[in-house]
Amino acid sequence: MSTFSSTWERIAARGGVSPRRARTYGFIFIGTGMLIYLLFARMAVAGETSTFVLNFGSAAQTAPVADLVLPTGPTLYALALVCAFLGGWQLARGFRRVNLVLGLIAGLFVWAFLTWASRGQSFNLTGMLNSALLRAVPIALAGLSGVICERCAVINIGIEGMMLTGAFTSTLMGSLALNVWGWPSWASMPFGLVCALLSGALMGLLLAVLAVRFKVNQIIAGTAINILAVGITSFLSARILAHFQQLNNTGTLQPVPIPLLSRIPVVGPVIFEQNLLVYLLYILLVVTHVVLFHTRWGLRTRAVGEHPRAADTLGINVFKTRYVNVTIGGMVAALGGAFLILGSVGRFDELMTAGKGFIGLAAMIFGKWMPFGAFGAALIFGFADALQTKLAILRVPIPSQFLLMAPYLVTIIVLAGVVGEAVPPAADGQPYEKQ
Repeated sequence: MSTFSSTWERIAARGGVSPRRARTYGFIFIGTGMLIYLLFARMAVAGETSTFVLNFGSAAQTAPVADLVLPTGPTLYALALVCAFLGGWQLARGFRRVNLVLGLIAGLFVWAFLTWASRGQSFNLTGMLNSALLRAVPIALAGLSGVICERCAVINIGIEGMMLTGAFTSTLMGSLALNVWGWPSWASMPFGLVCALLSGALMGLLLAVLAVRFKVNQIIAGTAINILAVGITSFLSARILAHFQQLNNTGTLQPVPIPLLSRIPVVGPVIFEQNLLVYLLYILLVVTHVVLFHTRWGLRTRAVGEHPRAADTLGINVFKTRYVNVTIGGMVAALGGAFLILGSVGRFDELMTAGKGFIGLAAMIFGKWMPFGAFGAALIFGFADALQTKLAILRVPIPSQFLLMAPYLVTIIVLAGVVGEAVPPAADGQPYEKQ
């Protein structure tokens, strides 16, 4: 018995997880292989093929790529065997980076599902990746807002409300400039974007005042901001936008291909043929990472988040740091709301954020409070959101209600799987009393 326990302790130590979680991962990997066999492989018909289209319609400058044609049955059996093998290896020896293997298993399951769903049909994989990226942008900005706020120990539950406020403000002010004042679109849309950022800064400042100055419970303060944003935007939308349609039409930003990079087959059109707000997200990710981990301000922010009293003793202004970070976090969240308008649909609808702020918080946790980690998690949620639309086109025999639940189910599964591994800043959510 002691030998058995020591073996599991060695496997757990190798992967940096607890023995119980190490065993659980092994059974999950094997169970995934069994699910692929039971749900997909057994249902495959001999001779069927699954075709994945790798060309993107708008990428006329990109060299054409041959479609990927796979035999449905053999592919599904191979994926099931790979998952089972990885599970057996985890139970026998353990992986050093078990979380990465978990992500690989999830990817293999999705690949098996798409192979089964596209049997006898063609599936535009590149188009779906493009859709997944666009749907991931507001979630990534929400997650980035959470990272900026929680790194200085302020929980921002109000991201959803900040996004909604930014979406409404960008619509109203952009439409006003375009359709009433007669500004050209190249000026009206940036004006709407700037107004959205200012509204997000005000909402972030409100949260900072409640959480830092008056030491209100941060969960309650964020919830109050969400309720306030929903009430104000719904009221103004019904009273203004519903009666003056010209104030609810901003137009949308057009894709701007980056020379040479956009011509790379498959990934070029997906990553480098987007609108300016997507490129702004790329820049924000890099800047946030550099500022947090390679500048004095970032060091002070992380010190305030981990041990504010020690930071205060060293002369760091804890209150100022939190005010600035939460205000910036509000602006980033509002940028996510503005993207829903200027980078997507061009008009405002009530409650159009549809929980993306809360999904962004889940992405932040899954990404372990790291900018690029939150972005990677947002891509997973964006992929799940895009998947339900594409599967409806393929007429997969799954009720549409379950397809619409996909991004939220992924959120629950991700949080259930990583919440025990992700460790927030030590002082997260705790008000600071200066002595």
